[in-house]
Amino acid sequence: MGLALIFVLGILNIAANRAVIDSGHPVVETLPAAFRRKGGKLSLAAEVCVLIAAMAFLSAGAAAAGWFYAVYSAGTLFAAWAILTGRI
Repeated sequence: MGLALIFVLGILNIAANRAVIDSGHPVVETLPAAFRRKGGKLSLAAEVCVLIAAMAFLSAGAAAAGWFYAVYSAGTLFAAWAILTGRI
């Protein structure tokens, strides 16, 4: 159950990341060029790596990894919401 929840949160994080990159918001211009190049593929790859690491740690019995990823996801999704709705 925990792995499924982490996976769903990861998909939401990746979608939010992609939406922010595609939004054209001025905050995206503050990212290093490597993260903006080629439509933000490096940024998305980093997000996938974090997801895979969280799932690996969780499957190895490190429950703290699941909680960490849940808190990380909440922050990421909140920031994406704030950027996409113009609050930032």
